[in-house]
Amino acid sequence: MKYFVSTCILTLMMVPAMAQAVGFGVGINPAFRTTVTPRDNGVYEVSTSGSSAPVAYWCGIGDFAIRTLRTKSNQRIYITRAYDKQTRTVQFSLTAPEGADTTPGYSVTVKRVGENMSAASAQRYCSDNFMDFGF
Repeated sequence: MKYFVSTCILTLMMVPAMAQAVGFGVGINPAFRTTVTPRDNGVYEVSTSGSSAPVAYWCGIGDFAIRTLRTKSNQRIYITRAYDKQTRTVQFSLTAPEGADTTPGYSVTVKRVGENMSAASAQRYCSDNFMDFGF
C-alpha cells in the first residue's frame, strides 16, 4: 500500500510537466523548435531548427496564431511565400494571397503559395512527435 500511495503522488507531481511537453521529441530524435517573426502587412515568417518537415512549419504558425494572436480555431492560415531552401523559412498570413489558388491540397506541404488550413489543424501537428520517422 505504501508503494501504491508513493506512486500516485509521484504521478500527480509529473502530470503538469508532461502536459507542457508539446513537441518534445523522442529520445533518439532531437526536438524541433520553431521561431515566428512578424513581418509587414500581417505576414509571419516561420523558421525551424531540428526539423525541416512541413508539419514543423504548420505547427509553429498554428500554435502562434492560437496562443499569441488569439485567433479562432477555424481561422484559415495561408502560405504567402513557399519554403525557401537557403533560409529554411516559410511565410504565412491570415489572409489569402492575391491571385493564388487557395484550394486545399491532399498532402501537407509548404511548397505552394495559397496552401492553407485552419489554425486548429495546424496546431495539432505540434503533438506529432514521430514526424521525422516517416510515420
